[in-house]
Amino acid sequence: MKFLHTSDWHIGRTFQTHPTLGFLAVVLDALVDVVRTRGVDVVVVAGDIFDSSIPSAESFELLSAALRDIRGAGAQIVMTSGNHDSATRLGFQSEWAGLAGIHIVTGHEGYLAPITIDDGFGPVHFYGIPYLEPALIRHHYPEVELRSHEQVLRFAMDRVRGDLATRGGRSVVLSHCFVADVLEEATDVERDITSGGLNLVSASVFDGPDYVALGHIHGRNTISERVRYSGAPLHYSFAEAAKPRGCWLVELDAAGLATVDWIDLPVPRRLTVLTAELAELLGDDIHSPFEADWISAILTDRVRPLDGMRRLQERFPNAVKLEHRPTISASDDSATYVERIRQKTDREIVSGFLEHVRNGVGPSEFETTLIDEVITGLTR
Repeated sequence: MKFLHTSDWHIGRTFQTHPTLGFLAVVLDALVDVVRTRGVDVVVVAGDIFDSSIPSAESFELLSAALRDIRGAGAQIVMTSGNHDSATRLGFQSEWAGLAGIHIVTGHEGYLAPITIDDGFGPVHFYGIPYLEPALIRHHYPEVELRSHEQVLRFAMDRVRGDLATRGGRSVVLSHCFVADVLEEATDVERDITSGGLNLVSASVFDGPDYVALGHIHGRNTISERVRYSGAPLHYSFAEAAKPRGCWLVELDAAGLATVDWIDLPVPRRLTVLTAELAELLGDDIHSPFEADWISAILTDRVRPLDGMRRLQERFPNAVKLEHRPTISASDDSATYVERIRQKTDREIVSGFLEHVRNGVGPSEFETTLIDEVITGLTR
């Protein structure tokens, strides 16, 4: 059996206020081509199908089209809800969707009824564990201490292992969580809540299954040969710019896990961080290859350029982020403002103020003349 491991589609998410539905459609079309050309049997999506608990109509339309095309290419689908999803909305009519080979697991005990798909070697059981918030499910099991994500997932995995011992056969688990080994991979997009480490999960929790398809981290990551993150299909933050986009192609044989290969998916618009003075960014041909990219610009000019973003967008129309980080910084001075201006002339005070707000750059010759004229006029 061949299946694709994906996660974190985040349908409906914007990038720096810009819509991404069109870009995601391009990537999912490419994923459908992989299903068709590589003979994929199942596509798994490990949580965060939508970016919002109240998805737009356009987001539902994109999901419907993607699921229809994946089924048309010959694969069944197994997906679970993540922390961004509304389990109720995502799971609406999931019973009927399952009859069409689109299996959506959102209920807090849905993993106890695995989706079983047969191949030439027998059954493969897909256990989809939706995102289980301890505070929202512990009342279902008052006899069990469920205060952290590790406790919740260990409880769920113990039940999965018990069920699998009875059923027999090969198994795949889907889970949306932070495995402790990849905490440094998290970005702002994941909206992490790590207070006290309550949402971190040990990799040992997932002992047993032939493969564990994880979601929540937006970068590709291998915890072990059988426990992996696929990452998101799009870049949703400049912090993710260097991380590849794609999915894992997993093959099971009669004994269990056989091979795992990485499949690259297209990046419809690259993310590029450029660092230089504004004049160089606007005039140097070395930056020509990046003109169509999403641009985060770090300007190193000594003085913050006027109207920098508008001027930058004349060459880079997709510039969306601007930061002023001069190469020359003002010296550290711990003295108070009153101490700094004591026994200084008005001209020195104004010059010092300009030097402070402009990171060590004092008034120009023209500005010095203008300051003298203003102060002279005020003292007459």
